[in-house]
Formats: sequence, C-alpha cells, structure tokens
Amino acid sequence: METEEKALNFIEQIVEKDLQEGKNSGRIQTRFPPEPNGYLHIGHVKAICMDFGIADRYNGVCNLRFDDTNPVKEDTEYVDSIQQDIAWLGFRWGNVYYASDYFEKLYDLAIDFIKHGMAYVDEQTPEQIAEQKGTPTEPGVASPYRDRPIDENLRLFQAMQNGEIEEGKMVLRAKIDMANPNMHFRDPIMYRIITSHPHHRTGHRWNVYPMYDFAHGQSDYFEGVTHSICTLEFVVHRPLYDYFIDRMIDFGYQRNPNDKEDRTHQFEFNRLNITYTVMSKRKMLQLVKEGLVAGWDDPRMPTVCGLRRRGYTPGAIRSFINTIGYTKVEGMIDYTWLENAIREDQKEKAPRVCAIFDPVKLVLTNYDGEGENLVAENIDGHPELGTREMRFAKELYIERGDFQEESDKNFFRLSPGGREVRLKNAYIIQATGCDKDAAGNITTVYATYDPDSKSGTEGGNRKTKATINWVECQTCMDVEARLYDRLFAVENPSAEEGDFRDLLNPDSLRIVTIKAEAALRKEMHRPEVINGIAQVNHYQFLKQGYFVVDPDTTGDKLIMNRTASLKDNWQK
Repeated sequence: METEEKALNFIEQIVEKDLQEGKNSGRIQTRFPPEPNGYLHIGHVKAICMDFGIADRYNGVCNLRFDDTNPVKEDTEYVDSIQQDIAWLGFRWGNVYYASDYFEKLYDLAIDFIKHGMAYVDEQTPEQIAEQKGTPTEPGVASPYRDRPIDENLRLFQAMQNGEIEEGKMVLRAKIDMANPNMHFRDPIMYRIITSHPHHRTGHRWNVYPMYDFAHGQSDYFEGVTHSICTLEFVVHRPLYDYFIDRMIDFGYQRNPNDKEDRTHQFEFNRLNITYTVMSKRKMLQLVKEGLVAGWDDPRMPTVCGLRRRGYTPGAIRSFINTIGYTKVEGMIDYTWLENAIREDQKEKAPRVCAIFDPVKLVLTNYDGEGENLVAENIDGHPELGTREMRFAKELYIERGDFQEESDKNFFRLSPGGREVRLKNAYIIQATGCDKDAAGNITTVYATYDPDSKSGTEGGNRKTKATINWVECQTCMDVEARLYDRLFAVENPSAEEGDFRDLLNPDSLRIVTIKAEAALRKEMHRPEVINGIAQVNHYQFLKQGYFVVDPDTTGDKLIMNRTASLKDNWQK
C-alpha cells in the first residue's frame, strides 16, 4: 500500500509558490550559517534539515557559510567539527563560504554608509549606548556624536581599522531612527574594534569586525541566496536585514548570480527546545569547562557528537526532526520523542544479546553434560539477519530479580513450587531452592531442566508464562555499561530560577559491570575511525535497552553506552 506523502510545511509552501511565480529565475539557494564558536547541537540540526532539505527537495543548492565575525570566540576546531557533523548527518553542501570572505566588501560598504551620511563613529561606552536606546514604549536619545561631519567619521573609522584606537573605545553605528518602535533600528552598531585576538583565517589583517546584522544579510545577497531561513528570534531583525540590503541596492552593489530582478528574503520557524536539557552554547560551555560533563561529546550532551557517542544514528535524528515539524509557535518537545526515534530506528536493526545487570548464579542440578552450543537468531523472527551461538552449561547467571524465594500470585518468573520458566533460546526449568549468605542475600539458585524442552525442537513448543535471560558462567564476559539518563532533573532548566547547574540530574550517569554473552567478544578492540568518526556497532540488550560500543573500548575492556531504555521511565 502506498504511503501518503507528508504535508508541506509552511516554508515549503512558500518555496513552491515562489517557483510557480518564477521568482529568482526559478533558482533555489539556501545556506546554513553557523558561528564556529562551539559544537553543533540538536537545535542546529533542525535548521540543517530545513536548509539542506529545501535545497534537496527543489533541486537547489545549500551552501555552508561560517559566520566568523568574532575572533574572540571562534576557532578552526569548531569549523572542522561542524563540517564533520553535517557530513555524518548525511548532508552535502554546494560550497563552503565564510563571512570573512566578504570583510573587504563589507568594509567598503561601511565607507559608503558613512559617505551617504548614514553611519557615524560613536565614542560612548557600551553602557551609555544601551541606556540611550530607550525602551519599547519610549524613544531613544541621540548620541552626542550622531551629527559628526562625514570627513571626521571617515578619518576615525580608518583609524579604528589601522589599530590606532584602543579596543572598546569606538564603534561605528548606522544612523537610522532613534524613535523607531523596533529597537533594532535605533542606530545599531555596525562595527566594533577587536585587537586582542587574531582571526582564525585573516590573522591580524583586520582590527574592526562587522556585527551579525551588518554581515549576515549582505553575505546572503553577495552569494545569491534566495531563501534565508532562520529561527523566530530573528523576526525582529528582519526589517533591519531588509534595510541594509535595500541600501546596498541603492549604492549599486550587484548580486551574484545576475538575477537582479529579485532579492533574498528571510523566513523564520520555531527553534527546537527539548525537555531536561539546555540549548544554550554558553551554558554548555560552562558544563564542559567546569568538568560537570566529560566534554562536548559526553553522551548526556545535546550536541551532535554527544548524541552520536550515545548511539543515535543520522536516520533516527532526522526522523525525529521530521516528526516534530516546523511552525511559527515556540514550544517544548518532550525528550521521549527523541528516544522513541532511536527505538524505532533500531528495533529491526540492532542484534539482540543477553546481558545480566544484577547477576546471581543458577545451577542446573540435573544437567550432567560438559555444555553445548545453542543457536539464537540475532533478531527474533528474522533469520535472514543472522544467528549467533550461545554457550549453555550447568552453571549460568540470571538476573537477581528473576527469582523470588517466596513469590506472590503476580510473580511469574522463577520460584520454587513447580512453576515452569523458559530460559531464552534454551530449556524450560523449575526452581528447587537457593543458598544465602550470612546477611540473608541469595548467592545461588538451584533448578532442574527439562532436556526435551529445547527451543527450536518439537518439545520446545511448550508454553510458559515467563522467559528469562541468562549467560553461561565460564564463557560470558565482563562489560562496563554506562547507563546514561537525562542531564537535568527538571523539565525546563532554562525557565527555573537560580543556578542552572544546581538542577543537574545526579543519576544522569551510572556505571556498572555486567555479565554479557560471548557474542560481544568480537567488539573487544578500538573501533575503526573514518573521517574522524569512530565506527561502532549497536545492540539491544534483551529487556534492558539499546546500547552502543563506546570509542573508549580497547582490547582489554569493552565499554557500552545505553542509548535508550526499552520504554520511557519518566512518564508521569
């Protein structure tokens, strides 16, 4: 049966309307413009899926442009990681650009603003400028430097660029309207001085750097972007975006390519907020620098590299983004939606293995053989996905919770009294008793097995009310399991008063040593790295959850990260 095509989101509807009307000569060009001052997170992925998805769907091109206008915070480390993450997600850009590619053009444009009496050099402090901006209901106060002569503004701006003016002493402001109800029009800053840090690409070539609002729209215009897509907080910036582009057109700047009859437009969608985490780069940087997480790729972090290390796949992440969709209304997405995406992604892919988290020894008193190899399907009901051998013998480990010395009517697993329980992919057994230590803790469970009840044989069709997992004592292996959970203990840490670090979930990481079946022994090596990304395998630990091999694994120690439990444990 054919599946119904998903309805177009509102931006796709805009794009299709533009194409039908022949705008931009039928071209579609988008861009993804990250600032290289940190690692990409799941919020960026929503924008990536939109920018690259629009280009893919309508045979256009999406370019990658780094908004590198602040050398204080930017680094090539972040440039490399951003490219790596985008490629891992499965997207391909048309070209790589940098805002710094346009520093010369932007500087010349600023000169034109000054020459037209539309910009001036201001010597006030940042605090004074902020105070004079006014409020949304009260007009601002003009700077005492607002009516400086054009020649003096040109001389001072050149001195700023020449390094003759101390950092923080002067800025270049657009001369627009200090009474405009949109406060972004109240003489916004166009350029500031930065001499303390070299730029990661241009070194010390520049001493003045453009602000975001004076670089972003112009870069779109220079590149020929048709649809500049961003999040809702930039709605109030859009009039200024248009204002600067209009002035460029007035000054005779030409767009590339030559479809001058149209111009780029900005469109906004709701950003992504997920419960039990934060999307602020500043807060994430605090967590990393203060050692509250193990790094940008800590599996509890919402970064792309953190999600990857936790076991999320590109397909699961893109499916999650597709499911939540795009609107013009801000909201909060439940973390469970993200977990459900990886469960759906892996339920028919991840090989199953038995892993015992709280082991107690089980002795089959009537099993006299030396042991045998049983065959189990990697995924039940899918023999085409392969099988594995499970060693079976007299002594096994089972979960402590699968045995009760005195059971009630609602307990259907192993307990003395004649109840039959099946060992997964093996035999039916009945408990006969147990040993305890001096503290009353059960140390060994005893049972008998039915040799005619082997799974896969005619006698193995007998039904029981419970099936339990097991591993064989001699061949099983110790595995370090890192049980990751939500990073914060409250749904919306950004909305809470006080220090957000006090809201961290103390149980977001629990490390245990488990007993796992020998099928995992093949993972006992450091994973292969391709294009900087460790190639690791996913598994479902039966009745426990989805796990992935951690890149810290060596030939001496296998480490597995829990990606998600089999079901949500946080639902109220």
